Amino acid sequence: MTHIRARIGVLGLALVAGLTATPGASAADASTVEERRLDRTAPQEILRRSGFDTVAAEFARALGRADSYEQARHIVVQQGSRLWRRAVDRAQGRGPAGGDLSRDDDRPLYWARLGMTREVRQWEPDFGLSGPQRAQLLDALEENSRGQNAIRYPHTKGVKRILVTGFDPFTLDRDIRISNPSGATALALDGTTIQTADGPARVETAMFPVRWQDFGDGVVERTLRPYLPHVDLFTTVSQGRVGRFDVERTNGAWRGGYPDNQNLSVTGIVPVTDPASQPQWTSTTLPYKAIVAADTGRFPVYDNTSVTEIPAGGTDPVVRPDGPTPGSTARAGGGGDYLSNEIAYRATLLRDRLGLHSTLPGGHVHTPVLQFGTGNTDPATGTVTDPEFVRNRLDIIAQVRAILAVAVDAPAPSPSPAPAPAPAPANATERTRG
Repeated sequence: MTHIRARIGVLGLALVAGLTATPGASAADASTVEERRLDRTAPQEILRRSGFDTVAAEFARALGRADSYEQARHIVVQQGSRLWRRAVDRAQGRGPAGGDLSRDDDRPLYWARLGMTREVRQWEPDFGLSGPQRAQLLDALEENSRGQNAIRYPHTKGVKRILVTGFDPFTLDRDIRISNPSGATALALDGTTIQTADGPARVETAMFPVRWQDFGDGVVERTLRPYLPHVDLFTTVSQGRVGRFDVERTNGAWRGGYPDNQNLSVTGIVPVTDPASQPQWTSTTLPYKAIVAADTGRFPVYDNTSVTEIPAGGTDPVVRPDGPTPGSTARAGGGGDYLSNEIAYRATLLRDRLGLHSTLPGGHVHTPVLQFGTGNTDPATGTVTDPEFVRNRLDIIAQVRAILAVAVDAPAPSPSPAPAPAPAPANATERTRG
């Protein structure tokens, strides 16, 4: 997730828009900012060319048959789970493609889910639906359509367990056609087995929204807490810099304020339970040396050690290429100050609070930015897909899979001095990714 600090004017406008476009929990609020993008040309084409254009209407008909809240909740859970499974099956080549859109595409799931949430938000059943009940239906739909409660590992002896997370598309007001390779990776790898030098490893995945509020409400901890004590490796994944993978060495406890998918901006310390014991920094326990050294694909992979801090006793942010200094205050982790940094911070803090720092390899991997092909870069005139776009996404998915195979086989890193910093991004003002 990338933005340029020079975009101050854009950020200010987005913040103002966000403050006047708060997501609602009742039918009186016709739709959210995310849902209002749904009727634009590109989302409708993506849905039509994947066969997901009927999802919202079929869901609305099913919901209309409910004559109680309990029945409605059952339908929401069932239909949400079905959407997740349909998206995973499509990505992995099972069942009909539903259209000519590449199977590896994550966008049909995103836009179809928004069609479903809009139906719940606008639904007015005869039996009456309170605000809290509507909010609970929306929560159930989110959890089930993101695979957050569908993580299942076999009890087969000798099979390692890997947990991977991905994100929705984001920065959609900049380019409505955007796909997120981390989300595509989650769909492609969910429930699959990786054959490693040390034996088979089962991968389970879940998807997360690009929304500050959901993270503040604890969606990351709620999803990951039941599984971290029982897995052999976890990796949060998001889109990062152009042309490179990064293993982010350090995560910071700071929200930088870039607008999310609801155009809401939040700045301040990452809100967690027990803030009195909250550290400014957390660190990866992924085997970064082994990952960087391995030949995992066509994109270079870096051990990114840079952070931005306010030094102890200081007042101004300073970029530290070799990690934070003692007593400093976080302003950006290696992965920036957006939701990619935050999911990495929350997941690794949860690992540490569960007492797993020394035994569980885990951290964050940033993928390359998923780019459209030459001549298809203008959102106003470009197409929703092209051969280079598909090739780039497939190559990123394959390389994440290879990185996981290396990571689950390698010993966890022992504490050591940070290596020489990786080359700076092409745009030196780049700060936030997700």
